[in-house]
Amino acid sequence: MLTQNDLERYDRQIMIHEIGKEGQEKLKSATVFIAGAGGLGSSISIYLAAAGVGTIRIVDHDTIELSNLNRQILHWNKDIGSKKACSAQNKLQTLNPDIEIQGGDETITEENISRLAAGSDLIIDAMDNFPTRYILNKYAVDNSIPFFHGAVKGFEGRVMTVIPGKSACFRCLYKGPVPEEKSPVIGVLPGLIGCIQATEVIKYITGIGELLSNKLLLYDGLEMKFTILKINRNPDCEHCGHLTIQEDT
Repeated sequence: MLTQNDLERYDRQIMIHEIGKEGQEKLKSATVFIAGAGGLGSSISIYLAAAGVGTIRIVDHDTIELSNLNRQILHWNKDIGSKKACSAQNKLQTLNPDIEIQGGDETITEENISRLAAGSDLIIDAMDNFPTRYILNKYAVDNSIPFFHGAVKGFEGRVMTVIPGKSACFRCLYKGPVPEEKSPVIGVLPGLIGCIQATEVIKYITGIGELLSNKLLLYDGLEMKFTILKINRNPDCEHCGHLTIQEDT
């Protein structure tokens, strides 16, 4: 139930015909799991908190370093040496005291993902490595939880939305191991890609618009160009190949 404070805070969102009071109530009732409180996690969590998502659980085991500050806008100079999850929880709760922010200072593993993501309506990938993304994707597919992938490098970014049982999954895109490396990133890029991920999440929760499922959005900041590629599900995918795909009617 929306309070008078909710009606005032989210007035401009409620004015959007496709959202309205019903959509705002759906946002208030939602629980989202954000894996990573870095560059992508910063912009995703800020805008979901501002939008009134009722419960945000953000997990990251890293400690804030000076080199993070060109892109990780949740963290400031005074936070260097602190845990990212704690910093994120404090900032987001200050931004919107009417919602619940849960911070988790843990490394995401196959052993703890079911506990960390328990009760979440969706999972958001704000990570910077493939092994953890595979863990998140497999858990999401196995438990029929929507998975929102985002990635950044240099001036280039990617976004993909996975609806288990209806679309290709993240593992369909990649076969075999992917080399791990420290990637260069212009600070504005995670902000833009994170905002696109947050938009996808809001659309999914409120049930409006068309999602980036079976699609991969590519952004080239140097050329200022967006490209959307059609993604076909891999029937032999080790994560989702066993699922029966539901056709939209």
